Amino acid sequence: MADVEAFRLRLVEANAVMNLVGPDSLPDFWNRHAWDSAQLLDHAGEARTWADLGAGAGFPGVILAILLKGRAGGHVWLVDSLGKRCRFLQEIVAALDLPATVVNGRAEEQAIKVDVVTARAVAPMERLLAYAQPYVLRGAQALFLKGEKAEDELIAARKVWHFQSDLLPSRSDPRGRIVTVRSLRRV
Repeated sequence: MADVEAFRLRLVEANAVMNLVGPDSLPDFWNRHAWDSAQLLDHAGEARTWADLGAGAGFPGVILAILLKGRAGGHVWLVDSLGKRCRFLQEIVAALDLPATVVNGRAEEQAIKVDVVTARAVAPMERLLAYAQPYVLRGAQALFLKGEKAEDELIAARKVWHFQSDLLPSRSDPRGRIVTVRSLRRV
């Protein structure tokens, strides 16, 4: 919990100049960001390696790395295309000694093999699936945190993609959903 609190304090400080998350969401950090991210571990079984695409402010990736700290083989790749966000993430990883690697680049261009690929607030499902496809093809389970429009996003994505999915309720927000995706290929 001390690492999560240290992360929260650094996020509040950095958010004042970088706008990493909506400032209105910071008072509800523990539920809206920390718990929302942490709940993914319950859906990933024995997964140890994760890739967080569009890692941004570090949700869910930094929270997952904190929770995986000390677990044999636990590691999170924090992938983001924006240098300033990667610098913020690298500072967090170093300060908290997290089992994580920050990757500054486009998600779909990385050759990272992981157990789980995840993302939160990155793109509509149709585009997100394009970013995640290389990871899924290498065997990753896909777990995406989505909002109340998750069903609509899945309908739109099926015009471009063939996939199997499950829509699970979020425990942090009754409007939120966790989307699992399998057998992903373009139409």
